Amino acid sequence: MKRKHFIKSFGVGAGALMTFNGLASGPVSSIPSPLRGSREISSDLVIAGSGMGACAAALAALRNGCSVTMTEETAWIGGQLTQQGVSCPDEHRWIESFGATKSYLELRKQIREFYNRFYPLSAPAKAAAFFNPGNGAVSKLCHEPRVALSVLNSLLLPYALAGKLNLLLRTKVVAADPDGDLVHFVKCRNLETGTEHVLKGSYFVDATELGDLLPLAGVEYVSGAESKSQTNELHAAAMADPANNQALTSCFVLEYRKGEDHRIDKPENYSFWRDFVPPLKPSWSGKLLSLYYSSPATLQPKKLGFDPTGKPTGGTLNLWNYRRIIDDRNFSEGFYKGNLSLINWPQNDYFLTNIIDVDQQAFDKGVKKAKELSRSLLYWLQTEVERPDGGQGWPGLLLRTDMLGTDDGMAQYPYIRESRRIKPVFRILEEHVGRENRKLVASGAAAARSAAFFDSVGIGYYHIDLHPCTGGTNYIDFDSLPFQIPLGALLPQRVRNLLAANKNIGTTHITNGCYRLHPVEWGIGEAAGMVIAFSLRKKTEPHAIRGNKKMLEEFQQYLEAQGVSLQWPEEIYK
Repeated sequence: MKRKHFIKSFGVGAGALMTFNGLASGPVSSIPSPLRGSREISSDLVIAGSGMGACAAALAALRNGCSVTMTEETAWIGGQLTQQGVSCPDEHRWIESFGATKSYLELRKQIREFYNRFYPLSAPAKAAAFFNPGNGAVSKLCHEPRVALSVLNSLLLPYALAGKLNLLLRTKVVAADPDGDLVHFVKCRNLETGTEHVLKGSYFVDATELGDLLPLAGVEYVSGAESKSQTNELHAAAMADPANNQALTSCFVLEYRKGEDHRIDKPENYSFWRDFVPPLKPSWSGKLLSLYYSSPATLQPKKLGFDPTGKPTGGTLNLWNYRRIIDDRNFSEGFYKGNLSLINWPQNDYFLTNIIDVDQQAFDKGVKKAKELSRSLLYWLQTEVERPDGGQGWPGLLLRTDMLGTDDGMAQYPYIRESRRIKPVFRILEEHVGRENRKLVASGAAAARSAAFFDSVGIGYYHIDLHPCTGGTNYIDFDSLPFQIPLGALLPQRVRNLLAANKNIGTTHITNGCYRLHPVEWGIGEAAGMVIAFSLRKKTEPHAIRGNKKMLEEFQQYLEAQGVSLQWPEEIYK
């Protein structure tokens, strides 16, 4: 294949670079696609989207003998870990030992090994039991997005070369052919060439960030906030609001170079954002571009600090260290000119535009405004934020436009916290996983644990964390309990051959707050891929597996044999 044709087959410009690990400066992938020239592609499984859940679903199905076609509208696979820029995975305190699938823990291990193999690490970094490239406060593994992209590409590459995986980048699902309770095919379109393909499969997985396949395939779903009368949840709203969805964030990466001046041009509408006071209920703490914000748990004003030199900021959280992805002390002296930090903060949460169930123009407007807010935050940090020495602004903050595969330095896709959600066979409510709500529905030892699901296909944990929403609601943040992932939450009530594998599973607006993070999404996707592989092997379907005790037990043993834990170890309760 000639180079020009080869490059075009990936849906990227002819001038882009192709590299084995997807590490060139442009938005590229390394995974070849032998079927890209076909107008019709058939495989056992078709996955829309390529985020954490999608990659896990694909790998699970592939290692169990299935063929897979996967679409991705951006140029990178990996979702929130890569193209959305959130490469500081939100995890729980046990993550280094247990509480996620074996494959997720292996992913984390390989990210660390990539640094150890290819980077000039300092002696203390090489000796660290659990190396954290950025030493960020939010995660035990803060790293560059491209490293995760490289690892994910390497995991999928063997299957692509063997003809088992067809990956369609810069390609979006635009239509589907539902017939009764089945989906027969989906249609996708390359966003650069306009080329369309029909994707046929025995099973389909919606792993898009917003549940985009659900309305196309006629799958019943909900969005936004349910009311207390609908769910009887302790923290549910008084009135339902389908348009009240969590903020999205346009993430970016900064480097601090002392003594240099990297100030950007003053952004359009900067004055608006500089003076903007969020119209939220309960009320916000003041201006959005400020070192005060509403404490998520109490909603009281909380002081933050900011010092890109990394120094302590008077007992307050230094935002620079919060999601720092490179700490130059971990590397040979002079290897990095400065530290790198991922900017995904309360100050660039954008909640003025709902982007679910709107037309493309409204979606694009919302994303544009989120980027505008992020650029305004950057300019404010460079010029106006208060400094510990009494001055204003840090001109040495450099927007690293090479970090996320875009010309403007912003992530290829906004960080999405909430999606359309299927109407499932089983819906996860606050009473199942919320610490306080459990006490109202259970007693004794049962009240101190989440609900036990007979159809568990994985485990996870995160506190229930909802950011400000497009309906004008402020943070909702409270304790949950280590929980299970029920198979019934992945299955639509009616459609038999489409599963959810992202933030679109059968949670509520409230419980989405603890099922939406990196390791849980991976676990959801892995369960979806494995139940499809098991169904094909047994010539049955996921709904039937859940409904047959003996077959369900056999499937759960199948999961455990491949490193999927179905319940939490007793030691966490002692």
